[in-house]
Amino acid sequence: MNDAVDVRFLPSSDGDLAYLDTGSGDPVVLLHAGYVDHRFWYRQLPALTDRYRVIASDVRGHGFSANASRPFRWADDLAELLRRLDAGPAVLVGVSMGGVIATDTVLEHPELVRAVVTCGAATGDFRYTDPWHTRLQAEYARTLGAGDTEGWLDAFVRVVAGEHRTLDAVDPEIPRRLRELALHTIAKHTPDEPDLLVRVTDSWSRVPKIDVPVLAVNGGLEPAELLAAADRLAREVPHGRAEIVAGTGHYPNLERPAEFNDLLLGFLRDL
Repeated sequence: MNDAVDVRFLPSSDGDLAYLDTGSGDPVVLLHAGYVDHRFWYRQLPALTDRYRVIASDVRGHGFSANASRPFRWADDLAELLRRLDAGPAVLVGVSMGGVIATDTVLEHPELVRAVVTCGAATGDFRYTDPWHTRLQAEYARTLGAGDTEGWLDAFVRVVAGEHRTLDAVDPEIPRRLRELALHTIAKHTPDEPDLLVRVTDSWSRVPKIDVPVLAVNGGLEPAELLAAADRLAREVPHGRAEIVAGTGHYPNLERPAEFNDLLLGFLRDL
């Protein structure tokens, strides 16, 4: 797994933002899921860096990036990074929280985005209202509030299995790595610190204006509501399609990397 030696730092208006910048070619930006960091993409980087310039950032408050000290938006942080690295327009590839960052950014900074790939996500409007994410956040808040770090980590890694399996059905290397990354991130925070994220709103109404190609890839074992939202995203943009990786949960890029990578590389080749 990559460590801090590989990470570069961009001084931002509110602390340093960490990122990898490797390979050469057209820029592809990898946006990780919540509570982890750029190392989440360890099963994609080798497949991409031979053909593309790959930027894998640590979202503010995650991994090696600074915590927020004042209100911020994910899309604005990413836009600052892309502009400073002269890396736009780029293809944005995001899983879960990263997928929301991708759709936020194409809505708020369309000039920086060439195409979007989402996985385990649709738009911020969906993420903050659907029952599955609401239940997850309630469990995370309960365990962290009780100081139960192990309970929080258990709840976090169970997400990889989806709603219809136990972790026994998943390669044990995946939850092990997720626990390691998540522990690194939550150690940077305290349960009582304020949430300074400013959410992008009214996204569904603006989705039809997204005029770049969009690919929504999801695990077949995701909750029905999430799959329906991903289908809606792919249907309502002018150039969208949805794909399912059967037999996987929230992180098909980790469970079935060959299949996920083939879908991603095929999408990139067709741009």
